[in-house]
Parts: sequence; structure tokens; C-alpha cells
Amino acid sequence: MFVGHYAGALAAKAIEPRAPLWSYVLACQAMDIAWGGLLIAGVEKASVDHSLPGSALILSHMPYTHSLPAAALWSVAVATALVLLLKLPRRAGLFIGLAVLSHWLLDFLVHRPDLPLIWSGPKVGLGLWNHAVLEQAVEMGLLAMAGAAWAWRRGQQGHGWAGAVGFLGFLLVLQVVPLLKPLAGDPVSLGGAAVATYLVTCLVAFFVEPRTRKARD
Repeated sequence: MFVGHYAGALAAKAIEPRAPLWSYVLACQAMDIAWGGLLIAGVEKASVDHSLPGSALILSHMPYTHSLPAAALWSVAVATALVLLLKLPRRAGLFIGLAVLSHWLLDFLVHRPDLPLIWSGPKVGLGLWNHAVLEQAVEMGLLAMAGAAWAWRRGQQGHGWAGAVGFLGFLLVLQVVPLLKPLAGDPVSLGGAAVATYLVTCLVAFFVEPRTRKARD
């Protein structure tokens, strides 16, 4: 799962629009941003095997970001931090937390069994990565449905379609690029590329949103 994670952010924004889009975009990939940092630091472990169907990632050790208890803790921590920082209503904080947690749930659909149920295992994952065409269909289908709901909400608020189309187009490009260029094999490059990509996506989300930041938005 890659850009499909942003389905969680867009769905949350459609339901509870009082938090800025970038906060939901940050939330839905917060676990992977932390994973990239810990991968660079050597705390969590991953490698690449390009002979695998679908994703080439082998995620061998990631208890601090992708175990189920860690996902719950990241959800609470990110939601609390953004509510305090942005002075958001509690309901917006709830949906930010749900956007964080959606990352683990969507990973469960596609990952091979590498997601620890507790800090050290057992590990789970339904393995849609082993069925690349089906996985891509699920991922893009979720993004399309959530994107349509978000665009509809923007229309209800009197905002134009250009920002929604632009952001969804950007996500489509992000999805295609890894298919054309193989993943780097070393952890530093892999983690650095992940962190940079997710932070740039947050920046794009900031600029595509209307500049009005009132509660009704």
C-alpha cells in the first residue's frame, strides 16, 4: 500500500473538514515517516528483493512503527500533538487519530505477514502484494472513492475542483514512479526517500487547500 493510504486522509477530511488537509495527510503516513527515520538509524530493518511479486519490500523488523500496539500509540500521540498545536476541536482530533490507525489497517490488507500483533509477534498480513494487479485495483479504488467524497465536500463548501484534481493527479504520479524505477536496496536510501516523499506530499496538500482556515472549512 502506497498512495492508497491517502484514502484514509481524504475520507477523514470529507467527514470532518475542520482540520487542515495537510494534517490528515501527515497523519495517514505518520507511521511510515517514523519508519523511514528508524530505518536510517538502523533501529528497524528492511531489505529489497526485486524477484518478489508486487512490492519488493521485505519488512523484517518494525515493532516501533508497525506493530498493532505501536499503531495505537502513534494514533493517540499524533492526534494529541496536532490538536494542541493547531487548536482543533476534539472531533477533528478523533479523525486525525483514525487516519493514523487506518495506515495499519490498510497495510494489513496488502502486506505479507510482517505486521506484529504485539511488539515481537506473531506477524500478520493478508498478502495482496503477492497479487499485484488486484492490489493495485484495491489501492486505486479506495483512493478514487475517498477522493470523490473529498472533492464533493469541497464543492459543498464552494471551493473549486482544481485543487482536488491537482492533488489526486500528484498522487497518481507518486504511484506510477516506483513502477518505473526500482526501489533502492540500502536502508539509508530507502528510508530517506520515504521520509522525503511523505513530507513533500504534506507540502503539496498544504498548497492545494484553500487558504481560508476558518472552522467551517
